[in-house]
Amino acid sequence: MKLLRHGPAGAEKPALLDADGKVRDLSGIVADIAGEALSDAALARIASIDPASLPEVTPGRIGPCVAGTRKFICVGLNYVDHARETGKTPPEEPILFMKATSAIIGPNDEVEIPRTSVKADWEVELGIVIGKRAKYVGEDKALDHVAGYCVVNDVSERAFQSERGGQWTKGKSHDTFGPIGPWLVTRDEIPDPQNLALWLDVDGVRRQTGTTANMIFGVRYLVSYISQFMTLEPGDIIATGTPPGVGMGIKPEPVYLKAGQVMTLGIDGLGSQRQQTIEARD
Repeated sequence: MKLLRHGPAGAEKPALLDADGKVRDLSGIVADIAGEALSDAALARIASIDPASLPEVTPGRIGPCVAGTRKFICVGLNYVDHARETGKTPPEEPILFMKATSAIIGPNDEVEIPRTSVKADWEVELGIVIGKRAKYVGEDKALDHVAGYCVVNDVSERAFQSERGGQWTKGKSHDTFGPIGPWLVTRDEIPDPQNLALWLDVDGVRRQTGTTANMIFGVRYLVSYISQFMTLEPGDIIATGTPPGVGMGIKPEPVYLKAGQVMTLGIDGLGSQRQQTIEARD
């Protein structure tokens, strides 16, 4: 299934996308795409419903595809070629950092360029959405704890990330730096999350092309690994790293985002996003 949330920010309603591309209202079935609604049992109940029996809606804004996210966990340098383009050695264990949940926005919402930004950058990533509590989970059981997958743009400010002291979080957490969606695609529709093509364009110029087959640490490993350090809860998101082609890696001179540009990005089977960049609001 492809689940989504639509409506004004903070007042989104749950829905699903049917096989004909029509949006069907789920607000009479679940309160939101969050919490218990992400469990296998709840997803099975939704899947058992004939979509044609649900009211068709014409969405305006598409919101973040999941609500109630308590942790937005990111994996750094998880593609060998991306690590090399940044001048870093590929890691021997996953590099983990947190992105503020206040950065989460819808897939087509505007992205703010921070007021003092000089190195704003893009990163298309596969997102894992947790559906069942995971603590000390083995790799063999890891996917049992996954509700599904989504597109993530891990927008970053490289100067904040690497030149301002501290850890990466401050370069990753500005408001609007976490577009997710458009859909939460349930795991049954993605039989092999390590075989998905990713892409990202800026102003119509292809900047990133990759495949999740090149991830250093795959989905199963990441869910298991992270669960050794913190309990994963329904609605938590893991952004699994980006392929090469980020702005900071462009030769001979890096290229960074400024207000007035357009990013478009997508992943096979998970849909696409489009964001215009704007100056930061108050």
